[in-house]
Amino acid sequence: MAGERKKKGTSGNAKNYITRTQAVKKLQLSLPDFRKLCIWKGIFPREPRNRRKASKSSTASTTFYYTKDIQYLLHEPLLQKFRDQKVLEKKISRALGRGDVTDASRLERNAARPEKTGKPRYTLDHVIRERYPTFVDAVRDLDDCLSMLFLFANLPSTAAVPAKMVAKCERLCLEFQHYIIVSHSLQKSFLSIKGIYYQANIQGEDVLWLVPYKFNQRVVGDIDFRIMGTFVEFYMTLLKFINFRLYTAAGLKYPPVFDQAKDDLAGELGAFKLEGNRALVEGEEAPKQITNGESTTSAGPDPKTQAAVNKLLSQMRQEEDGSEAQAKESGAAEEQATNAIDKFEPAAPGGDILPQPALNGNDTGSLFANCTFYLSRETPRQPIEFILRAFGCKRIGWDAVLGEGAYTTNELDPSITHHIVDRPILQAANGNGVAEDNQTAQKLAANQRVPGRTYVQPQWVWDSINDAELKRPDMYAPGASLPPHLSPFVKSTQGSYDPTVPLEEQQTEAEALAESDGEDVGEDAENDMDIAEDDEEDEEDEDEAFGGFGEDEGDDADEGEEQLSEMQHQEELEAELAGKPLKRAAAATPQNKAKADARKKLAAQAREDAEDLERAKGMLSKKKRRLYDMMEYTNKKKSDQDKVLREKRRKIEKQRSKA
Repeated sequence: MAGERKKKGTSGNAKNYITRTQAVKKLQLSLPDFRKLCIWKGIFPREPRNRRKASKSSTASTTFYYTKDIQYLLHEPLLQKFRDQKVLEKKISRALGRGDVTDASRLERNAARPEKTGKPRYTLDHVIRERYPTFVDAVRDLDDCLSMLFLFANLPSTAAVPAKMVAKCERLCLEFQHYIIVSHSLQKSFLSIKGIYYQANIQGEDVLWLVPYKFNQRVVGDIDFRIMGTFVEFYMTLLKFINFRLYTAAGLKYPPVFDQAKDDLAGELGAFKLEGNRALVEGEEAPKQITNGESTTSAGPDPKTQAAVNKLLSQMRQEEDGSEAQAKESGAAEEQATNAIDKFEPAAPGGDILPQPALNGNDTGSLFANCTFYLSRETPRQPIEFILRAFGCKRIGWDAVLGEGAYTTNELDPSITHHIVDRPILQAANGNGVAEDNQTAQKLAANQRVPGRTYVQPQWVWDSINDAELKRPDMYAPGASLPPHLSPFVKSTQGSYDPTVPLEEQQTEAEALAESDGEDVGEDAENDMDIAEDDEEDEEDEDEAFGGFGEDEGDDADEGEEQLSEMQHQEELEAELAGKPLKRAAAATPQNKAKADARKKLAAQAREDAEDLERAKGMLSKKKRRLYDMMEYTNKKKSDQDKVLREKRRKIEKQRSKA
């Protein structure tokens, strides 16, 4: 008996995939609401193996989704919220169409209008719990969340970006920064063209986010802020949950106390006050009970009994302390041996060096604890303040024009140890003979700085935290040529270009020979005029002082002439084969001869290596040979990039040496 014939579109790709149009019709939603729902639930388009089989219509479909994903959305509570909102809007428009203003106003009052009532139409709490079953999963997805919220916190308010959204994003970001400061979680930071990168370790997970610079942002019209706003709405809920969990774990009360007056005066981090969530603060008196209108303390034990108990407890503590002291003395040597830290040494010369362990992992959190900083008004206050506080600094002052929350606004405060400036100090004398520093409003003596204070540029802060040590301030003095600011997120591998290593240790033998040839050519060009002027005088002196050849001198001259003629003949043959004009022969000196021999030896070695490589490749299978060719192409591309970087550095060093 023949098997039953399957109906078309009930199995395979046609069953597993569904087009976007079909999904919208199935969910009975508008396209904007469908996009919102997919973004919040983490559902994204899929690409079928065979588009023709997946499409159920004759027209070409461009966007496909898994049928199971759309089936999963049918049970979403937000779906009913969208439908109720759509039904209510239809009722309001119908009432206005028939002229019933009273009914329309009544329906309007029942509608959820966040911009007027402040009540949200829906909440995304259940979506956060579904997408992130554990807190670690939420922390792992924090990179894009922070980057997006910090971006919107710096945007100007427009019709597409409401002012309330910008203010909420900024507040959530500042709350997160306060946790980073309290927990000393910040590890690295890097100044790039896009903005400032930060990396923090939160409960064992590395979180990397990007913060744009505090410039006036220009909002262009070719960006769909509706899609970005949907992401921001989800990320705000996510960050609020994460902040609550982090504050609670750190023993802090969430949300922190917010001072709107300080925030209006650009207080930013200073507008928040952190409080503990403990019921009783240490040192607080016992709670009092109110009886018959009089305040009395709660009843306690008998004073004599309590005194006897306290005496007995003190004797027991003294005995325990004595036994503990003896145990500590006997095991002191053992503790010294067991507390020693293992050192990880590379297994082979030039191998990767593992991070060395430390006794205390939070040493870098107090890097700036003993420093008092003052920020000039041209420096970026927000990132510098955040980094300094995250690494233990408690006293940061700045000019009054930068906002509220400064430790001091007086530049001449004697407690200041480090002064951060971002341009050379230029002083202009006025009529009274007193110069005014153009960086602050304070007046200083002419050509004089505040004694006992270190002046550095802002890059000193970033390089110090990345290297986990206070860098030499003379390298970052105002007006000094700063060292290269390298990314701490890029780890140099063996054989690649490393800006921190001298150029002589990285360049190849061929590059070293080419560099020495260039130096010789420059020296020859400088000495050409002197040689030409001295030729005639030398010829006259030789004619007058010539006394004939000796036997040894004649033999040496003949041998030198024979070697020179052979080299010239070889160069003529090479130039003829290459079709190039013969260059002017250089002076036959032992140094030039040694370089020529080195070049020949290098070329012979290169030819020998190429032949060995070809023979080895011939032993490989076709698949492995193709894989090796891909690896060789990638390595050659990387080596060419390293060569370009070395050439740039070589030119810069030559320019500096000439200057």
